[in-house]
Amino acid sequence: MNIDIAKRVYDHTWKLDPIVRSLLDTDFYKLLMLQAIHARHADVQTTFTIINRTKTFSLRGLIDEYELREQLDYARTLRLAKKELIWLAGNTFYGKKQIFSPEFLAWLEGFRLPEYDLRTVDGEYQLTFAGPWQETTLWEIPALSIINELKSRAVMKGMGRFELDVMYARAKAKLWSKIERLKLLEGLRISDFGTRRRHSFLWQKWCIEAMKEGIGNAFTGTSNVFLAMENDLESIGTNAHELPMVYAALCDDDACLRHSPYRVLEMWKDFYDGNLLICLPDTYGTAAFLSEAPDWVADWTGFRPDSKPIVEAGEEIIAWYKKRGRDPAQKIVIFSDGLDIDSIEVAHARFSGRIRIGYGWGTNLTNDFRGCATHLEPLLDPISLVCKITGANGRPAVKLSDNLAKATGPQDAVERYIRVFGEQGRADQKIDV
Repeated sequence: MNIDIAKRVYDHTWKLDPIVRSLLDTDFYKLLMLQAIHARHADVQTTFTIINRTKTFSLRGLIDEYELREQLDYARTLRLAKKELIWLAGNTFYGKKQIFSPEFLAWLEGFRLPEYDLRTVDGEYQLTFAGPWQETTLWEIPALSIINELKSRAVMKGMGRFELDVMYARAKAKLWSKIERLKLLEGLRISDFGTRRRHSFLWQKWCIEAMKEGIGNAFTGTSNVFLAMENDLESIGTNAHELPMVYAALCDDDACLRHSPYRVLEMWKDFYDGNLLICLPDTYGTAAFLSEAPDWVADWTGFRPDSKPIVEAGEEIIAWYKKRGRDPAQKIVIFSDGLDIDSIEVAHARFSGRIRIGYGWGTNLTNDFRGCATHLEPLLDPISLVCKITGANGRPAVKLSDNLAKATGPQDAVERYIRVFGEQGRADQKIDV
């Protein structure tokens, strides 16, 4: 059923529209990683921290603390429903049945999000989640969804019924014009990666339904597990930066640190019996990862570059495959960093026929209201908000990235990682989302 979003927002009541409605309202890779974490690293203690990389924007100045706590507390009351557990147990993911073990699902049945720590430091919110890794990891996506939707709600407060209607009509027309351009791309395979920075749950739902109707089978699914279940779509995702960040943090010496990205891959391949073999190479720099990668990495299915300009990243990966004696046309590259219709068209023209291409379309799919309510800009624009692991067993967790602006961690730890992994291939790039 097509929901009248403007009316729902105007008539909004909290009980009708909690921001997070299910523990499955998260990205699929969180569940895949969680299963491995639960089985192999249940004793690791971690801290996750919300980081606002848009320094010109104050969340504390816009979002009411009581409303933020109310939504976080509500998320902590959620449990997986029986029908959700049955769906996880019986569904086929990436062509594999029963990807989630009965033991893991039995543990997940009783899961609830752990406590959080919210305080104001230097005039801004500081939100952290500390505890066992298998508990804290699932806070990432709901926390980001909550903050981003509270931001949207705060900006739209006071808007009239017709004003909201016009704004959403413009946003719908804007997305549909992008969809019409996507229809022209032969062999397109694109999925929704937009949960973490979505405008709202209802808007992401509308965007997914529009993509499903607009481009048909070219729309391969969504990373959002709940919306995949509700819309009979594929759940999309494999793993993320937190795995190598924790493995690296737990290392006692530089040799272990240098090898930690590949130890993660060894664990992943072993745990999932040679399935889900997509590498995320940029945690400590793509150039460093590729130069030291064991030859067996080239036999994996492909790469998801995440923090380097698309053309540069694609060419680097193609050249590496050729150097390793592999045919790039038999591999896949999944672009997902800051995508929008223009960059998708550029990548498709550049790489079609040279390597298989997939796209994970995020913020600019589910939160692009630029030009739809100009008097609210830039407050209505998306911000670059992340939830990163910042500590593991009392040690700092570090991310270098191909983009220096995305680096996280204490300065002394960052300097050590740069010494170990080198500086090749990294640059300071503007972060939009």
